[in-house]
Amino acid sequence: MAEAAVDNVPAKATPVDGKPPLFGLSFLENLSEMTMLRQVGLLVGLAASVAIGFAVVLWSQQPDYRPLYGSLEGMDAKQVMETLASADIPYTVEPNSGALLVKADDVARARLKLAAAGVTPTDGNIGFEILDKDQGLGTSQFMEATRYRRGLEGELARTISSLNNVKGARVHLAIPKSSVFVRDERKPSASVLVELYSGRSLEPGQVLAIVNLVATSVPELSKSQITVVDQKGNLLSDQAENSELTMAGKQFDYSRRMEGMLTQRVHNILQPILGNDRYKAEVSADVDFSAVESTSEQFNPDQPALRSEQSVSEQRTASNGPQGVPGALSNQPPSPASAPQTTGGATAAAGMVQPGQPLIDANGQQIMDPATGQPMLAPYPADKRQQSTKNFELDRSISHTKQQQGRLNRLSVAVVVDDQVKVNPANGETSRAPWSADELARFTRLVQDAVGFDASRGDSVSVINVPFSSERGEVIADIPFYSQPWFWDVVKQVLGVLFILVLVFGVLRPVLNNITGGGKNKQLAGLGDVELGGMGGLDGELANDRVSLGGPQSILLPSPSEGYDAQLNAIKSLVAEDPGRVAQVVKEWINADE
Repeated sequence: MAEAAVDNVPAKATPVDGKPPLFGLSFLENLSEMTMLRQVGLLVGLAASVAIGFAVVLWSQQPDYRPLYGSLEGMDAKQVMETLASADIPYTVEPNSGALLVKADDVARARLKLAAAGVTPTDGNIGFEILDKDQGLGTSQFMEATRYRRGLEGELARTISSLNNVKGARVHLAIPKSSVFVRDERKPSASVLVELYSGRSLEPGQVLAIVNLVATSVPELSKSQITVVDQKGNLLSDQAENSELTMAGKQFDYSRRMEGMLTQRVHNILQPILGNDRYKAEVSADVDFSAVESTSEQFNPDQPALRSEQSVSEQRTASNGPQGVPGALSNQPPSPASAPQTTGGATAAAGMVQPGQPLIDANGQQIMDPATGQPMLAPYPADKRQQSTKNFELDRSISHTKQQQGRLNRLSVAVVVDDQVKVNPANGETSRAPWSADELARFTRLVQDAVGFDASRGDSVSVINVPFSSERGEVIADIPFYSQPWFWDVVKQVLGVLFILVLVFGVLRPVLNNITGGGKNKQLAGLGDVELGGMGGLDGELANDRVSLGGPQSILLPSPSEGYDAQLNAIKSLVAEDPGRVAQVVKEWINADE
């Protein structure tokens, strides 16, 4: 029985020529031995792996697209696409946002091509170009006025949309029809709706600028009749609030500009002396923006001045004596008495001379006037009156004073100086030493003269020497490499290569090894099942080799040159140690013979 078993061992482990089968034939042989479900699953997995690999390769090679325009709204999409296609610029449109995307390297060239072709985004507002259209022969005055108002609204909307924070605007004008009656006269009004960019807002000064822009563009339109609203419904044109906020903002800006100007003066005077980053200076200005007006009137009693003077002098001489009806007019005072020239009769004669009669002397001779040579006549009665009125005015001065807004009340300057650095010329070592009191006093005087120090105003200037910290320098962070635009392109390429390697060596190679490994296992099993008796007929190459049976415990079979007894003893010991394996080998022989 043993001899029959030895003589009938099949030798199918290796081909006749001693070469292993080809890889493709082994793969097809193993694939044909699989079930239909495993074959379909294997083919689907291979196809999916190849498709994923191609997709990753295409993704890694895909260029970086950047938005050329955020949206094609207000643009001729056909003209844009034709212009980009004629310039050989690849583009794509984002389906969700509608943004036009082009390669990052072609953004500048695409914009130049579109600008040269006259393709620019428009806001959709109709301006005065509506008046260029032909108006029918029977166009009414109402239609002409409506078109003009529509064009004016569009032009104002375009102007307002050109502001930085404004994305779009709409303007509505209510211009009443003019009337010849004053009582029926109505003023125009306007409303402005502004659409702001996300996260932005209009400052009060910008709102006031929009109000003034619209008010000066429409005749007889006052600023109080203009309403400005944003897209969220917020009223922006509250005149009282805006004026106060605007004034406060201007005052704050004025204070900061003044402090900045004074700080720059301190820098200009200390930088050549101390050097960069060797001192710090700050200026604080107390500015008074209150408006004060005062009027004063002063009198100086020590300096009277003649304001007006009036003098009246009257003298009346009557050639006749008292006559007429007694009364105020005839009640005249007596003529002045004349001293007698002589005594006795001459005195009586002289006293009896009537007014207007020639005067005679004591001798009875007429008294002659030496100037005229005519006889002197007795004087007529005369009435004299003199009146004088003088008005004096005291010295008075009136002054009207209006203080200018933005007056500087107090100025405070603080300067911190680092220790001076001294270099030893012998060995080049540097050392730090504090500044002396005299040098700090010199710095203080320089700063005072630079900022216009005024002690009567309460200004203060402080210059202090304090050693600076060694870590005071601000470290400018370098731009990380992962923020560079080239980094993500490299990452995409590397990820694509890694994915392909993982796909090939982690998925495809194990699957192919599993498929092609069946033939190798069978070949090894065939080597283990070689007929023991057939070993005697092998070539001399295997004469001195030993054949081992694989298993939990490897068993070495004797070489064919050791003789039949040794081989028989080895088989007997194999049957005694592992009868199940021997039975399996015999079973395979029987199946093979069938």
